[in-house]
Amino acid sequence: MIYDADPYLAPYREQIDRRYRNIVFQKQETAGYGRRLADAVNNHLYYGVHREKDSVVFREWAPNATAVYLIGDVNGWRKDERYRLAGIGSGDWELRLPAAEMPHGSLFKWYVEWNGGSGERLPAYAVRCVQDPETKIFAAQVWQPSKRYRWKHGFTPHNGNPLIYEAHIGMSSEQEKVASFDEFRRNVLPRVHELGYNTLQLMALQEHPYYGSFGYQVSGFFALSSRFGTPEEFKALVDEAHGLGIAVVMDIVHSHAVDNEVEGIGMLDGTDCMYCHGGSRGRHPAWGSRCLNYGKPATVHFLLSNIKFWMEEYHIDGFRFDGVTSMIYLDHGLGKDFTDYSCYFDGGQDEDALTYLGLANILVKEINPKAITIAEDVSGMPGLATPLRDGGTGFDFRLSMGIADHWIKWIKERRDEDWSMGEMYYELTNKRQDERTISYAECHDQALVGDKTIIFRLMDKEMYTAMNKGSQNLTVERGMALHKMIRLVTLATAGDGYLNFMGNEFGHPEWIDFPREGNGWSYFYARRQWSLADNPDLRYGQLLQFDKAMIHLFSENGILRDRPVQLYVDERQKVLIFGRGYFIFALNFHPERSVSDFRFRAAAGEYRQVLDSDDPVFGGFGRNDGSVSHFTVREGDCDLLSLYLPSRSAIVLKRH
Repeated sequence: MIYDADPYLAPYREQIDRRYRNIVFQKQETAGYGRRLADAVNNHLYYGVHREKDSVVFREWAPNATAVYLIGDVNGWRKDERYRLAGIGSGDWELRLPAAEMPHGSLFKWYVEWNGGSGERLPAYAVRCVQDPETKIFAAQVWQPSKRYRWKHGFTPHNGNPLIYEAHIGMSSEQEKVASFDEFRRNVLPRVHELGYNTLQLMALQEHPYYGSFGYQVSGFFALSSRFGTPEEFKALVDEAHGLGIAVVMDIVHSHAVDNEVEGIGMLDGTDCMYCHGGSRGRHPAWGSRCLNYGKPATVHFLLSNIKFWMEEYHIDGFRFDGVTSMIYLDHGLGKDFTDYSCYFDGGQDEDALTYLGLANILVKEINPKAITIAEDVSGMPGLATPLRDGGTGFDFRLSMGIADHWIKWIKERRDEDWSMGEMYYELTNKRQDERTISYAECHDQALVGDKTIIFRLMDKEMYTAMNKGSQNLTVERGMALHKMIRLVTLATAGDGYLNFMGNEFGHPEWIDFPREGNGWSYFYARRQWSLADNPDLRYGQLLQFDKAMIHLFSENGILRDRPVQLYVDERQKVLIFGRGYFIFALNFHPERSVSDFRFRAAAGEYRQVLDSDDPVFGGFGRNDGSVSHFTVREGDCDLLSLYLPSRSAIVLKRH
């Protein structure tokens, strides 16, 4: 168990054991003793809309409802007794209609009545919802095409060391619009493949009423967002990614639900405690959304069925669980400093949420043992990304969210000459030994309006005037050099995986600002300007080429399989050197001083340069001769390697 390896957890052995027992007991309660959880969570196969011979069957769970009607194209959107669902017990409602009466593409929703009120609602299990372009009102849609999508590629995810390309379908076009699945498949997926990333992490797939929420205010948990295209078009995207050897991981939002009453699940039957907590506990104080009740069996079945649906219907290879910190603390972790282990076991945790997450991880592995799960947690709760058998919650990876904060602090608050190499290495490698982690220098969070990307922090307005190759600008040259070095050292010290947000690999110059009233509903900042990286006269392409070379180096050599080992830290000369397997990473962060004949201990042998951030191809000055082999020299009882390290540059050597 985790407390056997970490003596600081010993005082909390009772709580850790109880959490383990809760997961095991709840799994047995849900699945039956000795049975698979995956065989027991099938709500999506019962509720929603299903074809049965020549009939279409509609089902919903609404225990507080006194009547449920189908309204839609079929009856002029009016309440009609002929389209009243029958109560069949246990809060379930059902309506059977001739298939010809509700053909593929028919629009509908519920009209729900309860004691003291009534209102229109979208079905909780709708697999497709569409928004009227004029009224902006959502309706569910019968989605039963005559031809089912035929998958072309079998695929087994490579869950060892994911190199993740985080992307948002809608903002992936250079045009000022909402891009489609097909456009992403044709135009962006080939870029991801060429860069060498092996995992595609897609945001905003679950239906959400407000585009500007980045997909994190979910209304339709089972509905693929129709603003990007059809289910078949998304399947084609996943299929083609698999054909290229790229796993597809989905951002899944089980941490909260949108507050909208008509579109969301929060008040479907007139009560606020159907799937969510009632009263004030059911309201998220920071997000303005509804908080799910993970201690309620109906909610657990709903969410677990949701996971199974996405994996089986769309061949999803895993999930990044959003907002885990908010889920697992009763105060949602807001304004809280997690300074010692007591913060994780002081009674302020939502034990039901931890149990649910344990079940979710069990379910994912039962369906596909090679699928991956990633926890977005800023609190650092021990055991979250530890196997269940060791007393953990079972996530495969935890996002190292603090690293991006450190880069912001170092860039924003300190002069370059005040950066500490020892502190940098410590913070980048400070990870629990019993967990696998995914590092990133920046993700979508740092690209949003109100924050700044690394490239903007380094260059600011100079980006707009001096990114042409013919310019000579010290600010841009500094920014180019550090942008490459920051990415390399973050990836090279990563625990087990790495993440990059779409466009940041080439230093995309604009922040993200979705259409809203404050910007005149403009799409200008909700897009990606790929042409900047493709323009041979600009420097963006040089950053792109460096990212490509860096990612391929790691993916083709399996570098992340080995642990990093510190070899040398020189605070005065701003030199950081560390090894990883057969590779040595040598970085000189000094803003002015290059170092000749820098000597340090290394494993005996011949070393050849395999990557140089100062290469002119990458916008550097070409101060190193990459064709030269470097040999260790025996002095006394150790072997020494000598290198020339130009200022603000990094080289990677491989021992042969």
